Amino acid sequence: MVQQEINMPFYSDLTELISDFSFDNLKSFCENHYILLSGLLSTAVGLKLLRTYFVGGVFRSKARLDGKTVVITGGNTGIGFETALDLAKRGARVVLGCRDVTRGEEAAKKIRRASGNGNIIFRRLDLASLESVRQFARETLAAEKDIHILLNNAGIMMCPNWKSVEGYEMQFATNHLGHFLLTNLLLEKIKKSAPSRIINVSSRAHIRGQINFDDINFQKEYHPRLAYSQSKLANVLFTRELSRRLEGTGVTVNALHPGMVNTELARHMSEAGYHMWALYPLYPLLMLVSKTPEQGAQTSIYAAVSEEAGKVTGKYFSDCALKDPVLPENSEEVERRLWDLSEEMVGLKTH
Repeated sequence: MVQQEINMPFYSDLTELISDFSFDNLKSFCENHYILLSGLLSTAVGLKLLRTYFVGGVFRSKARLDGKTVVITGGNTGIGFETALDLAKRGARVVLGCRDVTRGEEAAKKIRRASGNGNIIFRRLDLASLESVRQFARETLAAEKDIHILLNNAGIMMCPNWKSVEGYEMQFATNHLGHFLLTNLLLEKIKKSAPSRIINVSSRAHIRGQINFDDINFQKEYHPRLAYSQSKLANVLFTRELSRRLEGTGVTVNALHPGMVNTELARHMSEAGYHMWALYPLYPLLMLVSKTPEQGAQTSIYAAVSEEAGKVTGKYFSDCALKDPVLPENSEEVERRLWDLSEEMVGLKTH
C-alpha cells in the first residue's frame, strides 16, 4: 500500500504534465516530487559513475602508425576487430590472422570501409594447428617487408575437453602454444624492424593459474576454468621470459588484461557444462560491469601505440596502466621451464 501511495500520485502528475506541459506545471511537478526525483537522479548519477569506473582506461592519443605493419591474431571479432580497426584508422598496414576464412575476409572488408585504409590483409591462421601457424608465418614472412607490431590477441575460453590437431589441450594449444610458435617464427623479422613491439593478450584469470608440468594437457582430470587460467598465466610467463631474451634488440614484449568484455569469448562455456541460464538474473549487473569490445580494446591499443608502453618491456597492463601480475614462486625458474617445454611441444627444441 505504501508503494502504491508513493507511486500513483507521481504517475498521475507525470501524465498530467505530459498532456499539458508548461514551465509552471513542470516547476510544480518538481516541487511536489522533489524527494523521489532527487533519489532517481542520485541513482542515475551513481550508475553512471559505476559504469565509468568499470569501463576503465581510455586511450585518447591521436598518434599515427603510417608506414608501420601490424600482425594481429583473431582480428575478425571482439576486441581484436576493434583493435585492428583503430590501428587501421591510424594508417597502419594490418594483417589479420583468423581461423574462419569467411569471417576473416568479411572483417577485412569492414575495416577497409570503416577506416578508409585499403592496406588490410587477411591470411588464414588456425592457432590450434601448428602446421597452420607455420604456413601463416611462411606467407607473412614472404609478403611483409617489416613487422613492427605483433599482437597475439586470439583466444578460446573454457571450452569442453577438446584437443588441438597435435593432441594438446585446446586452451593451452590455442592461447599459448600457437602464439609461442608464431612469435618465434616471426621473431627475426620483428627484430630487423626494431623499434618494434610484441603484445600478448592475457587475462586477470592468470591469478588463479598454475603451470601443471606433471599434466600440462589435463589428461588425468579436465577442468575448463583451470585450463583457461593455466593458459593465461602462460601468456604472462612467456612475455617475461621473451623480454629477457630480447634485451638490447629494440623489441619490447608486454602482456595485458583487457577487462571483463562482452564478446563471443564465453560462447563455449555452456558446452563445457557451465549453465549460463543461471546468470540471467544477474544480466543487468553484468552489463553494468562489463565493457563493450571497443572499450575492451583500449589497453591493447595503448600497448601498441603509446609512447609510454614502448619504453618498458616484460610488463603487464590493465586499464591503460601498469599493473603487477600475480606470479608463482621462483617465477624465473618457472618461466624458463615453460619456455623449454613449449619449444619441445611445438617442435622448436634443438639438441
